[in-house]
Amino acid sequence: MITKTPKLLSAACLLAFCGSVSAYTITGTVSDDQGKALRGVSVSLLKEGKNATTDRQGKFTIHEDEIITPPADSPGVAIHPAFRNTVGYISINNGILSYSQSSTSPVQVKIYNSLGNQVFKKLLQGSGTYDLSKGIEARGTYFAQVSVGNAKQNFKFTTDRGFSSSIGSRANGNALLKEAEKGEALRFVADGYDTLTVPLGTLDTTVDVKLTKIATEQTYAFGYPLKNEPTPSKGCGKDNTLKNYFKFTGGGIEHEVYLDLPENYDKNKPYRLVFGMHCMGGSAQNVAKNEHYYGYRDKDKKNTIFVAPHGYTDQMPWRCGDNKDHLFFDEILTYLNENLCVDTSRVFSSGFSFGAMYSNSLAQTFQHRLRGVVVFATADQVIYIPKNSGKPIAWMGTVGLSDGTCPPSMGRSARDRILKNNGPEGHTDCTSEKATEFSGNGNHVCYDYKTVDPRFPVKWCTFNGGHQWDMRENGKLWASDIGWEFITQF
Repeated sequence: MITKTPKLLSAACLLAFCGSVSAYTITGTVSDDQGKALRGVSVSLLKEGKNATTDRQGKFTIHEDEIITPPADSPGVAIHPAFRNTVGYISINNGILSYSQSSTSPVQVKIYNSLGNQVFKKLLQGSGTYDLSKGIEARGTYFAQVSVGNAKQNFKFTTDRGFSSSIGSRANGNALLKEAEKGEALRFVADGYDTLTVPLGTLDTTVDVKLTKIATEQTYAFGYPLKNEPTPSKGCGKDNTLKNYFKFTGGGIEHEVYLDLPENYDKNKPYRLVFGMHCMGGSAQNVAKNEHYYGYRDKDKKNTIFVAPHGYTDQMPWRCGDNKDHLFFDEILTYLNENLCVDTSRVFSSGFSFGAMYSNSLAQTFQHRLRGVVVFATADQVIYIPKNSGKPIAWMGTVGLSDGTCPPSMGRSARDRILKNNGPEGHTDCTSEKATEFSGNGNHVCYDYKTVDPRFPVKWCTFNGGHQWDMRENGKLWASDIGWEFITQF
């Protein structure tokens, strides 16, 4: 298309008036709830009928290129290329006001001096030029207010009798934009996400949005579905400042804490969290550095945060006469959630002997914060045991049938405390179901309870052995392997 050169405008002003430019440009980004860029999202400008697709960075652009020639009735004045999406355009060159407007309302120009006194006022129709030298004679700084209908813009310029200033130039970002057509909106559509529609008031704008995943999971009065989507903690998005060893006061008592983060820890990725509780004569350091959290960390160094707190705040590994270790657990878990990116729906506790007893004790009242526990050689005596809250929890336990420290009867009693609440239809009692145990043939026997709610499984493993967690079969730590399978099934 051929453009005509306006007779009264300089080359600089021609750049503002003529050539191929975007009549409008809408840009933006699309991400998910976690701030991750979404690629391939369909973006539609509904009234204009234009579409775009987001790139790898979640970015999109919708624009319209347009070249417009001067109108036939005003060959001396070029109309701004964005004519159809602006309500007016004003430029000043060598004392000449050039204007065009695309609505029925006139262009109203008011010019004020630096003292705020109005020195010029004019109503202009259509497109044309006007010599401002009659209205502005003194040199100095002036302010122009240009309005068309409900669109209004203010400009500041300096005169020297031979001044040039572009007012309303798109190159300067000052075009007088009209309201978008009534009902105009952007619509964002992506597989697996709720469709989002965003109303627009102008066609030159930036729109950054976040899409929410479609809720396809079944919801429950208590607990999560199997394989549920992660539930990110408050610490997601926060830079980690925690060390791999620190001290933390909870329940009014200071504890040592060992922390092992996943390799290449990502502050925006919610991670599984596993506590390793030490036994009598043991320590948090031994659990973390030597036992590797009962062998779990050797199986996963990329997707799990491991924590080993130290007990022995009185004469026992974990307190037996009060709830201060429970208060500590509640407070340290909150602290970790607020400072690390934790999947709060996948928090577990595991331990051996006294550490198993502590984990089993926590399972009585922390069903709302613990997804499950894995206990090796546990018991429900000696340790502080609160009244069970009546809620279900996933539970796995092992016991050696010749264990004289935590005998099988204590392990069965600890297990049955859990079975009383893990049945379906209102957390019914499942203790009437009898588990198959080791009977002298083979190495170990694990039994999965059939009458429990599948979301709250119970596994009971017995073997021919004593008080230990690191039993080996064919060179493998079978209890650790099965325990990890139990934890990662959710």
